[in-house]
Amino acid sequence: MMYVHLNLNRDNKFVGDCVVRAIAKLLNQSWERTYIDLVIQGYIMADMPSSDAVWQAYLRRHGFNRYVIPNTCPDCYTVADFAADHPAGKYLLFVDKHVVTVEDGKYFDSWDSGYRIPIYYFSQE
Repeated sequence: MMYVHLNLNRDNKFVGDCVVRAIAKLLNQSWERTYIDLVIQGYIMADMPSSDAVWQAYLRRHGFNRYVIPNTCPDCYTVADFAADHPAGKYLLFVDKHVVTVEDGKYFDSWDSGYRIPIYYFSQE
């Protein structure tokens, strides 16, 4: 199975903190550490910690680059497809208003987001 249920939120909440949960998994950090780091990054940038500009700047600081998903099948290439096509490595995928971590061919989320359509992703490649 490519989907792995994972919720790193300390109170098992799963709404509004997908950025924190996904980045915590991606960087092997605790939810708390990631949350505080994003708050500091947001403070530096005078923006909210969950804004795209803030979390993307945070990932770039950690050596990640953004790549666009090829537009060959914009309505049929899913998170599950991406995971299957990437059996090794760590990635953070952006889907409409949500992010999910892919690691070594599996996607980690608090719900099965495998049917969602990724727009771009971050990796250290």
